[in-house]
Amino acid sequence: MIERLAFGRTGHESTRVIFGAATLGGMRQEKADGVLELMRAAGINHIDVARSYGDAELRLAPFLADYRSEYFLATKTGERSGDGARRELEESLERMGVDQVDLIQLHNLTDKPGWHQAVADDGALPALIRAREEGLVRFIGVTGHGTYAPEMHMKSLERFDFDSVLVPYNFSMRQDPSYQADLEALIGLCTEKQVAVQTIKAIARRRWIEDDPDKRFSWYMPIREPEALKRAVAYVLGRPGLFLNTTSDATLLPAVFAAANAPLEVPGDEVMAADQADLGIEPLFVRDVSDDVRIA
Repeated sequence: MIERLAFGRTGHESTRVIFGAATLGGMRQEKADGVLELMRAAGINHIDVARSYGDAELRLAPFLADYRSEYFLATKTGERSGDGARRELEESLERMGVDQVDLIQLHNLTDKPGWHQAVADDGALPALIRAREEGLVRFIGVTGHGTYAPEMHMKSLERFDFDSVLVPYNFSMRQDPSYQADLEALIGLCTEKQVAVQTIKAIARRRWIEDDPDKRFSWYMPIREPEALKRAVAYVLGRPGLFLNTTSDATLLPAVFAAANAPLEVPGDEVMAADQADLGIEPLFVRDVSDDVRIA
């Protein structure tokens, strides 16, 4: 069974593997229903979605009509204005057919102009605080892609007592000394403040190149080699306190769930470095070189 852990100070014991519902965004309802049953069978009790993930919230609605009380439900808004964030939150509630979400997250808040707009008096953050007071949401978090995410999350936590953060975390990203230093500082701060730390891109291999023949179910090429994938999952879950958000490539969900359910054998850096060399694994984000972000 996948381990459960207190999701920060929310009072919820979440599975350390969180279902990333971006995978549902382009699916027909019948296929989405099958993926959600797979997720349910794996024992996952925490779902993460976003208003921007295509039809993902709509695909979740029938499932939530039956099982809402059994799941910690998180969504996101990419809007930085108060009116925009409120509108997206209301749209998310309507699309999923629910009266409340457990967690609303400011999505990919990593650029300084957007940050200043979001925390301004008429920005997204005050609007979400009001929504929390009205009972539309229970908790507020912040997410980020790219190498500036940990640094900006620390800035966000200085401004407001967010309940969760989300950052890229895998072996290749952690080989950048600057990124690793910022990441460790963020994790330390979150541990001190009891803020949940979610991670993404655990099984990322590299960005696609033009002549890659593989079918593309996510914006990056994932690790498909079974043992390397198992080690990539264990590398994240071997770090106490971290949550792993699943890939948007639904074809790999059974392997990810199986890896998380297996006895945890945490690989050493030499083993991970060998996988990196053998598979040509590269960091998805390199500061000021390929630091553009994709929000799915």
